[in-house]
Amino acid sequence: MIIIKSPREIELMAEAGRVVAKVFEEVGPLVKPGVSTLELNDAAEAVIRREGAIPSELGYCGYPASICASVNEVILHGIPSAKKILKDGDIVSLDLCATKNGYVGDACRTYPVGICGERALRMIRIAQECFEAAVALVKPGVHLGDVSHAIEATAAKYGCSVPRDFTGHGIGTSMHEDPYIPCYGKPGTGPILREGMTICIEPMILEHHNAVRIMKDGWTVVAKDGGLTSHYENTIAVTSSGYRILTQL
Repeated sequence: MIIIKSPREIELMAEAGRVVAKVFEEVGPLVKPGVSTLELNDAAEAVIRREGAIPSELGYCGYPASICASVNEVILHGIPSAKKILKDGDIVSLDLCATKNGYVGDACRTYPVGICGERALRMIRIAQECFEAAVALVKPGVHLGDVSHAIEATAAKYGCSVPRDFTGHGIGTSMHEDPYIPCYGKPGTGPILREGMTICIEPMILEHHNAVRIMKDGWTVVAKDGGLTSHYENTIAVTSSGYRILTQL
């Protein structure tokens, strides 16, 4: 069931989204060689709690951390660790949620670490371009299949692929609500967008093939071929004439 939000609810979600954006503003500059992903996790949690919110990911289905920190070939759900030290040339995706006043904001950014080569920087740009192509279509009356197709088509333009088993999603009082929003789709299909819908559009991009595997920890998802991955996400509200990004300052 897709839940339509009232203007009041969307403002509450925007406040949760502001907290998420604040984390990126403060933690993004900490992404540098020699820093562990656990340090990034702890810094993010500190910002979330200082802003009167709680880290939604902590304890979710048993997840042991406050953010996901996914490095290089890890496309999703990388568990922060004191042993995972960032180095020059890495790229790291920070995916996080904050709950405030009962509503959730969710977003992801992929960052370069130190001096990065063009190959890595290209992956970051592709994920963001996929998001921009998809969100540009958002307005009442549009099929979600069109939005999903835009992600897949943009990735394919660069010879990249998207996962089949992980998707974007609706969001509200829960981190994951209907509808689910794959990174691939057929134009003219799927649920029709309506004013008041709140969704997370999140391109997840694999450099080569889209085969993935889940590591023994039960969370970490990696590209099977070891290629680079990138991830970009925002929480979006559908407005009367288009969209509003809720996870930005």
